[in-house]
Order: sequence, then C-alpha cells, then structure tokens
Amino acid sequence: MEMINRKLFACSYWIRRRVLEPMKNSRGDVPGWVLVVLMTAGLVTVLWAVAGPRLSAMLARALDAVSSQ
Repeated sequence: MEMINRKLFACSYWIRRRVLEPMKNSRGDVPGWVLVVLMTAGLVTVLWAVAGPRLSAMLARALDAVSSQ
C-alpha cells in the first residue's frame, strides 16, 4: 500500500509540475480567438445566405424520399 501511495504522489507531482504550472503563466491569445470566432461566424453567414435555399430544398427532397418509402 505504501508503494501505491508513493506512486500516486509522484504522479500527482509530475502532473502539477508539467501541466498545471505552465498553464498558470499562460495568458492565452484572446485577440486571436476573437478573430477566429468572428471569421467563422462571417463564413457561416455568407454560406447560409448563398446556399441556404438550395440546402433547404435538398433537405426537403431527402425527407420526402425517406417518408414516401
């Protein structure tokens, strides 16, 4: 049992040292993430405006084909 406790302590120490400590000091890239979110929203909006009617028609045809069988 003592050996298991030592291994668990060593594992928790390793995790704390290698994973948690570097995360404390990182501030992240907030402007980068904001840019990614805005660009994704813009792409979705443009695609929805261009392909929305066609996608709706495709979905309606697919549902009609399934429901008629």
